[in-house]
Amino acid sequence: MTESSKRPIAVFDIDNTLADTAHRQQFLERRPRDWDAFFAAAPHDPPIAEGIALAVATGEECDIVYLTGRPERCRRDTLDWLAAHGLPEGPVHMRRNADRRPARQTKLEILRRLAERRSVRVLVDDDELVCDAAERAGFAVVRARWADRSAALEQAQEGEGRT
Repeated sequence: MTESSKRPIAVFDIDNTLADTAHRQQFLERRPRDWDAFFAAAPHDPPIAEGIALAVATGEECDIVYLTGRPERCRRDTLDWLAAHGLPEGPVHMRRNADRRPARQTKLEILRRLAERRSVRVLVDDDELVCDAAERAGFAVVRARWADRSAALEQAQEGEGRT
């Protein structure tokens, strides 16, 4: 089977799309931000039912790919979390540990790379700037608006390039 004849892919963000980060926002609201504690608490994120259900249902027609702003050092915890919550298997694309570019740049770069090899059916993400950039680039987007918005997380995603 050639790459172009495979099933399309659906690309899912993790934080506040599949995993509820509300319990660890406290680490971003203080100065200086406690990034080690923020990411150390990620294995305890409750699943977001709407996002999980969408990923599982979409996995029946598409191969699932995960695209997160989490740094690479969080890979083992992230893979364990996805498996523990019954999410479809699929590659996980993570931010390089020292990459501090805005999420809208890093995620769009990876999304374009994925689209070179496979048909991307949809991107599901909670970050409005990521969604805007993906739509401008011609990708179909589902805006994951099922989790509470966090100004601290939005600043981290865009301004500090941390998640």
